[in-house]
Amino acid sequence: MILLGLCSLLPITNQKLASESLMLHIYVDGSCIGNQNVSDETPAGWGVVIVEGSNDLGRGNGDIVFEFNGRVVTSKGEEGYIGAEVGSNNTAELTAFAEALRWLLKQDDLGPVIIKTDSKYAGNQATGAWKAKANIELVSHVRMLWDEVSMIRSVEWEHVRAHSGHRWNERADHLAIRAANSETPLSLSFWKPGQR
Repeated sequence: MILLGLCSLLPITNQKLASESLMLHIYVDGSCIGNQNVSDETPAGWGVVIVEGSNDLGRGNGDIVFEFNGRVVTSKGEEGYIGAEVGSNNTAELTAFAEALRWLLKQDDLGPVIIKTDSKYAGNQATGAWKAKANIELVSHVRMLWDEVSMIRSVEWEHVRAHSGHRWNERADHLAIRAANSETPLSLSFWKPGQR
């Protein structure tokens, strides 16, 4: 509460930085191996990086609270299936978004959150800004999660440019590509931005 009082004394640009450093920043990304002529057997993966204390300048400040990744599940009977019919970049991006929202639903802290993605498709589908023409079951699931999270906390999403050197977006990309390839991600100590 004291910090919020201090924000009112700062210039507007610093107020934005101060308020954003209080938010959780969640970076999500998806990856697909051979994103052409996709099928239910096409390998695709997703990655989620949760950061606190970021001023959102893209330099990778702040601390990772948690990160996780996985493969896109395309088989209706398999655990983790949420509606993806094929492995593709789009289903991987949407699955990453869904996994971030599911993580939020399990947290006790109800502070504001911003989800960062390099997929305008995933962000606009999640919020219902765009009408789904494909991946309808998956999009419906993601929208349900978005609505559920939105009822209990402030959540928004923002587009970030892919492969532009933003450290945490690059980390989410690393997690996604490693999941798609069924490889273990490098630990943060040995990983460098841009390293897939």
